[in-house]
Amino acid sequence: MAGPYEDHPLGPLGGQSSQIGQVLHGRDARARTGGNMAAKRISKPESLLAALGIIGMEPIEPVILGALIGGEPLLLVGPHGTGKSYLLTRISAALGLELRHYNASLLNYDDLVGYPLPNGRGGLEFIQTPASIWGANAVFIDEISRCRPDLQNKLFPIIHERRVQGILLDKLLYRWSAMNPPPPDEGEVQEPFYRGSEPLDTALADRFAFVVVMPAWNQFSESQQEQVILCAEDGAPDESSRRLKALVENGRALLASVRQELSGQVARYVRAVTALLAHAGVETSPRRAGMLLRNILAVHAADLARNLEAEAAASAYLALSHSLPHPAMGQKVDPVKVLASHKEAWKLTAMDEADPRRFVFLERDPLVRAVRASQVTSLKRAEFSTIVADCLAALPAGARHALAAFLFDSGVSGRLVAAVAEQCAALYALAATPQDVTESVITRGTRHLIWGKVVELLARLNTKDPDTPLAANLFAGLFSAGELAREDDVAAVWNSWSAARKRLAEVTA
Repeated sequence: MAGPYEDHPLGPLGGQSSQIGQVLHGRDARARTGGNMAAKRISKPESLLAALGIIGMEPIEPVILGALIGGEPLLLVGPHGTGKSYLLTRISAALGLELRHYNASLLNYDDLVGYPLPNGRGGLEFIQTPASIWGANAVFIDEISRCRPDLQNKLFPIIHERRVQGILLDKLLYRWSAMNPPPPDEGEVQEPFYRGSEPLDTALADRFAFVVVMPAWNQFSESQQEQVILCAEDGAPDESSRRLKALVENGRALLASVRQELSGQVARYVRAVTALLAHAGVETSPRRAGMLLRNILAVHAADLARNLEAEAAASAYLALSHSLPHPAMGQKVDPVKVLASHKEAWKLTAMDEADPRRFVFLERDPLVRAVRASQVTSLKRAEFSTIVADCLAALPAGARHALAAFLFDSGVSGRLVAAVAEQCAALYALAATPQDVTESVITRGTRHLIWGKVVELLARLNTKDPDTPLAANLFAGLFSAGELAREDDVAAVWNSWSAARKRLAEVTA
């Protein structure tokens, strides 16, 4: 990203590189940049955005500053009135940028590039207007979720490559967008609901490095809410603008040193965290992995520019939380899964390449992951229990019960904490304990039909197979507990159980 900043309007990089290099490469470099794995911020620097009149943005401020330092595309997602446009236009004014602000719902392509006319040499030249994108330092495409599909396709190269019709926009440093939340999945409730705000195309959403959900009004303190209410629409104070310019400049100098010092460690973290997120059902593209690396380094540079004691683990988690494209596509991501994936991935970066625990955490199949964990005796009781609990939660009925049976039959259930051991015992008991089922059902009713499927299935099993009594107990127990809600559930649970038993036999052979 060094190229685009050579003619930056903020001026050349300052003379602090030497001092920064000494900090990062001195005796305490690892503690300041990556060696300390604790994901907490040591102190809270004064908010630069608040000094510019942008109130309540402290939770996302390092991410916004990281986007300014790294120059990666930024998308803000939030309800109306949350300050998306205000934040971006205020920053642009403070940095003295030549900004082009477009409303995507009203935009025509000619508004962006100007009007093409023959140049007399057999080609075309674009006649520029004051609103065309040529010569801009920053472009802000508002309401991008209301953009026509054909125009979205034409925005791809601007956002991803800083190009129009193949021509490099050499002065364009920043590509920003904003949108209201798209409609939720069917059956989910969202307030407010924005008619016309459509989920972004997956490919377009994946072009935005940072996808930042704006802080909600109810997250502001009473003091912050009053500051917003009293806020005057005037320009940013000169001193605040100067401080922002200085931070961005110093952050870029830091970024070069952070890259040199941390790229390898962060690359290992990104590889691990994307695999762990995939385990949790949060899929990301290979392109996103590269973006994550750049985002983490930029956010950490922003953190260090404000506090040289900032920790890389905290920067990594904050960057990860605001680098997933799913909010732009109307897909919810469980923050608990993101935090858990981050913690495990950060542990992995500290492990030796030959550490057997790495093979546990990076295994995608929950069944195999639990087996591998049972074979690694160096795992602490709490670690092993967490892995088992996660694997049980990720497996469907049948496979879940097969895993519980394996844990008890192999004797490793004694390594579990009480709560997880109790959960496994309840699952195992369904298969290991003979079940007595007595129930009056309505002829041809749902329960009668489901029981008929159970009887039909069990009648096909080999009575000499040692698994048959376990299967009979399991299905009788599931039926009695009401966990077989439809006829199709019988076949689904059987397929899951039998496949899991076979897989467990293979991986433990």
